[in-house]
Amino acid sequence: MIENVIKQSKTAIVLVPEISLTPQMVDRFLARFGDCIAVLHSKLSVGERYDEWKKIKENKAKIVIGARSAIFAPIKNLGIIIIDEEHDLSYKSEMAPRFNAKEIASYMAKQSNIPLVLGSATPSINTFTKAKTGKLELITLTKRANKSSLPNVDIVDLRQELANGNRSMISNKLYEEIEKNLQNKEQTILFLNRRGFSTFVMCRDCGYTVKCKRCNISLTYHEYSNTLKCHYCGYETKNLQICPSCGSKNIKYFGTGTEKLQSEIQKLFPNASTIRMDIDTVNKKNSHEVILNKFKNENIDILIGTQMVVKGHHFPNVTLVGVIAADNSLNIEDYRANERTFDILTQVEGRAGREKEGRVVVQTYNPENFVIECAKKQDYDIFYNTEIELRKQLKYPPFCDIIMFGISSSSKEEVELAAKKLYNILNQNCKKYNIKLDIYRPVISPISKIKNKYRWRIIAKCNLNNTIVNLVNNTLEEYYKLRFKNTRVVADVNPNNMN
Repeated sequence: MIENVIKQSKTAIVLVPEISLTPQMVDRFLARFGDCIAVLHSKLSVGERYDEWKKIKENKAKIVIGARSAIFAPIKNLGIIIIDEEHDLSYKSEMAPRFNAKEIASYMAKQSNIPLVLGSATPSINTFTKAKTGKLELITLTKRANKSSLPNVDIVDLRQELANGNRSMISNKLYEEIEKNLQNKEQTILFLNRRGFSTFVMCRDCGYTVKCKRCNISLTYHEYSNTLKCHYCGYETKNLQICPSCGSKNIKYFGTGTEKLQSEIQKLFPNASTIRMDIDTVNKKNSHEVILNKFKNENIDILIGTQMVVKGHHFPNVTLVGVIAADNSLNIEDYRANERTFDILTQVEGRAGREKEGRVVVQTYNPENFVIECAKKQDYDIFYNTEIELRKQLKYPPFCDIIMFGISSSSKEEVELAAKKLYNILNQNCKKYNIKLDIYRPVISPISKIKNKYRWRIIAKCNLNNTIVNLVNNTLEEYYKLRFKNTRVVADVNPNNMN
């Protein structure tokens, strides 16, 4: 499609969800189109970004590839926009300026009367509903690339593993499969969507849990630096040896992360080479590219990582994927928990057997869960039909829009008062203008404090239109006249994060 557009002397924008995908994508495009490509993402230096921007501005680039901000590239004569892995949440910015790259792309495509292509093996429920109802054209790929077959998926019940006396992070089945891969000189990817060594540290005598001083969240233990870190604000402190509450030395580490998984794999398979990919290992420039190239070119036995390793990567020698804890994303407080779990499991399963026959081992405490079953079959249609009925009954998107008012303040008393005042103004305006809006009472947010800010939220359900947008704007204007000095309000439509 891009080739056709370029033949017509037009240009293209291609968006990818993760910066780590960009180098691989760029290599493919360079091989096909040569040096008419510009790359835009947040890991570029100011100088590099300026050079790329200038290249686009001067019409030297025909194709722009990048993460969500690349939608704003100053490209002229646009002929097509393609959004790869369209289901990915990273296309919506959760920081100011808040924007959804998919909505902007849709607007731009309509204005320029050009095609917008949304690609995904696991489309978002909202997007697929639009396709099913004729608002989008649905084009289905029925075969994998290179006509390769889907990997064989085994579900391991971790309750049974515990009953059999196996307290390791690695089930007996996964251990056997890794061993087989090592013998065959084939590669393995192990996926665990949690970084660090232990997810919380607790005193076994008095129950004291180490929490961040600025956020109401447990600190994560990182063994490599022997520190406790907050994954929300970046606060860091030395590891505890003695409980500050009772003076006991009986400090224990609970939960697990990629760092601990790597440590355990090195103990179980001392001769295997391993490499880890998570936020802690990719904080340097080009580190994504370095890790992925090292894994591929040096034929490292095992790649351990968070969701960074599940999307779009093509490794011909990967024949085994192990999902360490499939339940992690099932238990989040979000109506999209099922959708996120299905997406991530199906995506990570797709890394196996891209050229050779593949196997997947999924470890879970809920093997009978319908999401796990659908992911095993990699059957999107069954999952969609079940999930859409649940959403319909509970009136969740796509059957409504959710507006979340996030209220935060350095004052615990002021944030509560501000939330209640905002709720009252919202209700009064609904009655005044006779607008139907389902508004839920203000409550403390699931994570009640981040970066020394106490947090409350108000959730409203509606079918968003200009009338409701005006209602929200009028409500916020009235609220700001109350002049709460230490309090901030954000009205977020269909937020990615309900916390």
